[in-house]
Amino acid sequence: MYNTHSDIWVAGAFAAVVVDFIVYPVDTLKTRIQSPNYEKVFKDARTGAVRREVLFRGLYQGVWSVVFSTIPSSGAFFTTYEAIKCALHDSSTRSKHAGSKSEYFTQSSKTGFRLPFTHSLPSPIINAIASSTAEAVSCFMLTPAEVLKQNAQMVNTTASASNTRGKTTSVSAMRQVLSRFKDHPWRLWNGYFALLGRNLPFTGLQFPMFEYVRSHVIDRYRRRKAAKVIASGGDSKQAYSQRDQLLERAGLTGLSASVSGSIASVVTTPIDVVKTRVMLSASENTGGESGAAAHGAGKGSRNGAWAVGKQIIRDDGIRGLFRGGLIRSVWTAVSLSLYLGLYEGGRFYLENRRYRLEEDT
Repeated sequence: MYNTHSDIWVAGAFAAVVVDFIVYPVDTLKTRIQSPNYEKVFKDARTGAVRREVLFRGLYQGVWSVVFSTIPSSGAFFTTYEAIKCALHDSSTRSKHAGSKSEYFTQSSKTGFRLPFTHSLPSPIINAIASSTAEAVSCFMLTPAEVLKQNAQMVNTTASASNTRGKTTSVSAMRQVLSRFKDHPWRLWNGYFALLGRNLPFTGLQFPMFEYVRSHVIDRYRRRKAAKVIASGGDSKQAYSQRDQLLERAGLTGLSASVSGSIASVVTTPIDVVKTRVMLSASENTGGESGAAAHGAGKGSRNGAWAVGKQIIRDDGIRGLFRGGLIRSVWTAVSLSLYLGLYEGGRFYLENRRYRLEEDT
């Protein structure tokens, strides 16, 4: 069986929404730790201790902007990724023997696209091209939500005086942020190239590693499964159940994503820090004093990511570029494991559902 475009879109959107709700508080903490005002706002000036009541307040602020943007952006990512990957694999001149590792991934979806040329690119390059192209499409849809999200995550942590009770709901935080962009909506795309600059290296590293690790993990699992069945005197082909397939598609995919994601996240943390600063500066001069006070992201922020990076090094040194790296690595490992595991599990469910419907008819 195979997956259609709609299967891929639905599975990707479902996985993204679930994971967003689970890991969003960790993402909020990462944003606050990477913010330029971390030392002033989240630490006591006298003792240097972390102000936990401020740091951990309103961890779900801005979550709805991400949820509403996740459905189209994640669906677009996986649809583009699978289409380009399959088209490039199908036009490859490299031979694919029956039962090879590469066949497992190219036969699970059919897009109908055919390239007018052939090539001999290796699989890691194919996966890097497919994932990078998909990321460029996804980031264009995701950037406004990321800008809104990261500015909402900082609301009332730097300007808590605006609320006498010191509490801010997710809805009120989003209203405050939206008011800053009312007269300058194009600023919602401020940080697109910073987001793309972070996600392209991350995706370009992570997906080839992910596909490589997954293929070897699944191949090893199949060999061990076959050896056990043969040792017990059974038929290895008949013993391959739906449970085994689900473990491959969801469980082993999640494990592979966790390993590859944690490695890629550590390497790209400096880019992530710069991206966070650029997006936090997007509301400067769009919301009066509140915008400027909440997001003093460095004097060079308007000159782009390069200037922001130099400003971080001047203020905090090289260590500043790796601020939040540990929490990002853990968060990425958990979120990608859930994300790609749920995505493949969703595809597997929709595959079997279509198969049952076709049998009934």
